Amino acid sequence: MESIRMRVSAAVLAAVSMTASGMAAAGDMEQRLAASRQATAELMKQLGGALKRELKSQGPAAAISVCRDLAPQIAGRLSRENGWRVTRVGTRVRNPLLGMPDAWEQGVLEEFQARAAKGEKYANMSHSEVVEEGGRRYFRFMKAIGTKDICLTCHGGEANLPAQVKTSLDRDYPMDRARGYRVGDLRGAVSIKQPLDIPLREVKAGD
Repeated sequence: MESIRMRVSAAVLAAVSMTASGMAAAGDMEQRLAASRQATAELMKQLGGALKRELKSQGPAAAISVCRDLAPQIAGRLSRENGWRVTRVGTRVRNPLLGMPDAWEQGVLEEFQARAAKGEKYANMSHSEVVEEGGRRYFRFMKAIGTKDICLTCHGGEANLPAQVKTSLDRDYPMDRARGYRVGDLRGAVSIKQPLDIPLREVKAGD
């Protein structure tokens, strides 16, 4: 009888341990999701603010440098600070070396478009999951970027692009495909890839 009790107790302890491990894993995923959303909001806030300032002070042609230079700088800083890969990917890219979605990202972009067709707004649209790639596990997150009026300055139809912008784009981006968007189109997404073997960075007061 005693041995039976011991086996039952061991089984209960194992079940409790598995439940606790599952709860801890779920809690970690929630923290990683929250951290991804925070980084995405920081990237988009800084990028949007800079774009508005440049348009107001320097005109449409100067706005190209915000997406070309500032966006990679902000994404690079967030990547280095956290040990992640933070980037933006597009449904159509301006520079084939930057912003080209991988297979997983392409699938999520297609999912976003399907969700939008059912009436969901890009402003609230995101996707996250744990994936295994090359024998390593990652928490992956994407936040949809919808096309707004301000985006059309550099990404609108040919007839609507300011002359200076069109001249700059034709000169600097001969492989450019990121034109012809309309307000409400899916422009792309912020994409974050977190290695699960790297702990989340502790956010300190003032960060």
